[in-house]
Amino acid sequence: MFITDMSKLDPISRPATPMAAAPSPAQISIDRAISDLRRGAMVIVRDTNQHSAIAIQAAEMATHDSLRMLMRLTGSQPTVALTRNRVAAIKPSPAPASVQSLILPMNTDAELVRRIADPTFGPENDGDENSGSALSELSVIPEPEDGLVQMAVQLVKFARLLPAVLFARASSLDVERLSTWSRDVGLLLVETRDIRAFPALRARRLVQAAAARVPLSDAENARLVAFRPLDGGEEHVAIVIGEPDTNEPVLIRLHSACLTGDLLGSLRCDCGDQLRGAIRAIESEGGGVLVYLAQEGRDIGLINKLRAYALQDLGVDTVDANEQLGFDADERVYEPAAEILRQLGIRSVRLLTNNPDKVSQLAAAGVNVVDRVAHVFPSNRHNERYLRTKADKTGHLF
Repeated sequence: MFITDMSKLDPISRPATPMAAAPSPAQISIDRAISDLRRGAMVIVRDTNQHSAIAIQAAEMATHDSLRMLMRLTGSQPTVALTRNRVAAIKPSPAPASVQSLILPMNTDAELVRRIADPTFGPENDGDENSGSALSELSVIPEPEDGLVQMAVQLVKFARLLPAVLFARASSLDVERLSTWSRDVGLLLVETRDIRAFPALRARRLVQAAAARVPLSDAENARLVAFRPLDGGEEHVAIVIGEPDTNEPVLIRLHSACLTGDLLGSLRCDCGDQLRGAIRAIESEGGGVLVYLAQEGRDIGLINKLRAYALQDLGVDTVDANEQLGFDADERVYEPAAEILRQLGIRSVRLLTNNPDKVSQLAAAGVNVVDRVAHVFPSNRHNERYLRTKADKTGHLF
């Protein structure tokens, strides 16, 4: 049957017409840069105010040819920039700067660069003490606070790659030449101001792309509303259960995607229990919303989450594993969740969570959190340490 009168569809089932303007050139450049970095390509990052520029590549993608190309583009020796957390895993006494660089020896090979970036790569992960010692002997320098290298590391994070950048800096006299050459050889040029603006811009530019009724085993009266960011990134989904009254505080759950726990039933975490338990809790209350966020592995991505699991198998806990990879303990932000709630007409919520940070971040994003509702499930022998670490190190309330 063809529906010719869209007004006959349930309002929640009618796809929303995107009201935002077309993506800006700045947003398009960041989106393209993310794609290029994930393919192993190089990108030029420029700070026009400081008249400075660097050619970068994600360190985990380094090759012999890319090392040579960086030197050719800039005339300077490539360097690896790391977050303070990753440097701390290599060096016993890191400097306090948020981003630091390891000076590479002359004729460095790509394998060394990848080992610097990735603690699960090669001999270091196999317990080779000589390999770890070689890394710890590399000289560290704090990066100038011009924001150039810091923004390059942030750009690689946007690409869900390890927060480590192979880069070479252009001299002040060569910035314009590098900018021109980048166009000639097809390298994308990105401005630091656009990298800074990207997270807030991405959160504001979510649109309702589609909606449909989807009966669930624990909540038959459920509707799924998909939200697509206009930068072409991953979709978020709101599971609307029952008929929540938006004039009253709505029971909600912010749930970060977990392929291993939600789909495969992994026992290493409690994500699957929390997902299905939240649906049952909202159904029993007569209605509410579960916002399913594309934030795998506390927003470090599936591949990096599996790397963190590999480190946990060597004895570290979940927080230390993320930090040894160079990330913060939790990389998630909740502006997208707040925007989704606003578009659903929800301003006041009761939040199903054990994480006080979710409460404070959601409140800071403009959502009135009137109550935190406990959301606790029994542990098993595989996730006992994981849950204990969440309580001891990230303040979760069990």
